[in-house]
Amino acid sequence: MKKSVLIIGPNYFNYLQASEYAFSKLGYNVVTDGYDTPIHPYTSFMKLRYKVSRDKDGLYRKSVNLYNSHIINVFNNTKPSIVFIMNGEILNSETLEYMRRDAKVVVWLYDNLEKLPGSKNHIDYVDKLCCFEQRDVDYYREQGKVAYFLPQACDTATYHPLDIEKDIDISFVGQIYYSPKRRDTINAIVDKFPDKRIVVYGMHQPWYKGIWKWINRENKNVYKNCTISANETNRLYNRSKIVLNIHQEAQKDGANPRTFEIIGSGAYQICDANPYIEMLFKDGEIGVYHNYEELFNLIEEGLNTDKSVTIAKARKYVLENHSFDRRIEKVLEWIETEIN
Repeated sequence: MKKSVLIIGPNYFNYLQASEYAFSKLGYNVVTDGYDTPIHPYTSFMKLRYKVSRDKDGLYRKSVNLYNSHIINVFNNTKPSIVFIMNGEILNSETLEYMRRDAKVVVWLYDNLEKLPGSKNHIDYVDKLCCFEQRDVDYYREQGKVAYFLPQACDTATYHPLDIEKDIDISFVGQIYYSPKRRDTINAIVDKFPDKRIVVYGMHQPWYKGIWKWINRENKNVYKNCTISANETNRLYNRSKIVLNIHQEAQKDGANPRTFEIIGSGAYQICDANPYIEMLFKDGEIGVYHNYEELFNLIEEGLNTDKSVTIAKARKYVLENHSFDRRIEKVLEWIETEIN
């Protein structure tokens, strides 16, 4: 009889599908259930309703209660041996404890604790809690609790090389509105390289935060002010001579998914430095900068030097060590070690 897994996680950037594919290759029957907060399902109407509501807290609580009832029904119908949860901030302790009676429950925090305060206490109600930043693992250990370091990974089914023209000099994908660091860095690059084609996808100035600010937003030819799908992102990376990776302010020691996805797509990456990034790519597989001067020098080099050998080296390293397959294998190893 085949083993089964229920995968629960937020509906963005194909992470559910990547985990499903990895478990399937290891012989598991897989059921996935995606959620969106604050409303499930996250339809355009419900999104607008939440934004204009005077009782956001009440609407959020209703959403959470509805989803927890829903996922318990899914659990009862599928009877999985493993429940694999990505982030899971919408799940309450009663739901986790209920599922844990008959299955191994694993949570993989795909954001840091600073961004997921609602998931901080999950460690008390699950079998394994994995963090993508070492400092979050250290936080739990200081409290006498056991957490596991599990970095993010590349979805190799989505991010891969394409045989298309590199008609964009520099690109970036990520939210800008809540990150002055990202906005300031990109604006500095635009000022330094005014003749280069620079393309940025991600929310820069939401219209609902002020229509005049939206109309008069800066660098409209650079900031597309919209999101794109994972497949569109892979295509953009393949069209780019350089892909920037700028971590948000809260991420001080870790690697975001873009770190591995850019490499998986076969693009040359320039990334801001932190201790984990520098340890991970100590052999120069990507460009790493500490300040604008280093960043500008790396851009000049990346635009004027053949980086194909560097790209191939980086991609080989990521495919061998940092795919979703490797991450799921590690989770199953931890579970098997506990059982035995």
